[in-house]
Amino acid sequence: MRRVIPFVRPGFPAHLAAASPPSPERAPRALPWHLLVSGSLLLVLWQVAVMAAHLPSWLLPSPLAVWRRLGEAYADGTLRLHLVPTVIESTAGFTVALAVGVSLGYVVAHSRRIERWLTPYLAALQSVPIIAVAPLLVVWATSGLLRNIVVAALVVFFPIFSSTVAAVRGIPRELREVAKVEGAHFWQTLRLVEIPLALPTLFSGIRTSLAFATTGAVVAEFVGTRYGLGAMINIARGLLDVPLLFVAILCLIGITLVFYLIVTAIEHGLTGWRDL
Repeated sequence: MRRVIPFVRPGFPAHLAAASPPSPERAPRALPWHLLVSGSLLLVLWQVAVMAAHLPSWLLPSPLAVWRRLGEAYADGTLRLHLVPTVIESTAGFTVALAVGVSLGYVVAHSRRIERWLTPYLAALQSVPIIAVAPLLVVWATSGLLRNIVVAALVVFFPIFSSTVAAVRGIPRELREVAKVEGAHFWQTLRLVEIPLALPTLFSGIRTSLAFATTGAVVAEFVGTRYGLGAMINIARGLLDVPLLFVAILCLIGITLVFYLIVTAIEHGLTGWRDL
């Protein structure tokens, strides 16, 4: 078999580079100090607004009141009791959706027949509100953790599936044909042509679906779970503990932000060749 040229690596032939699709705009590099500056400015404005309007804590607590409530929740173990399950559920649900969505999306992208058979059912499933599916899973699933993971995966699955189909179909057919002419077999074409060219669009879909993972986990926890940030929100709402409610919301924002930074770092590591 002839030697396979790494088409999409730095230095591959110019005529193939000209046939490559334009790379989508890269996500801006999220520098932690930028986040710290903007977050600090937002907290200062929040504190000043509460103090200037003399708002009571049951209506809008100040950042200092939320910080004190966060310390209390951490000290008595409430925060850890509810934060850890949500992190586990959202992470596991995202991982399952990523594996299934990418695999199924790749198959559908290469087969119009499978797309005609499968896509209408997937679209119909996507149209069903997840809040309507969660009670059914309460009946079917014996484990609350497993149920919440499934709900989170269902919410995340469709954006990843759609971005995978779009990414694979956006690869020029000429590059696949040249790979065959050069003697590349399936795995070489996948590794050297399809994966590198599909990654930018795929990561765009992954970043979009990051917030859906925590959303799905929290929705599942609303339905009938004793632990998790969703359950914590229910408890805070029942007790009219607005500072604790803000603690739960800020924890959800923090989880999504950490996910975003991790995925962005992985994207730059895998697609850094585009900067060369």
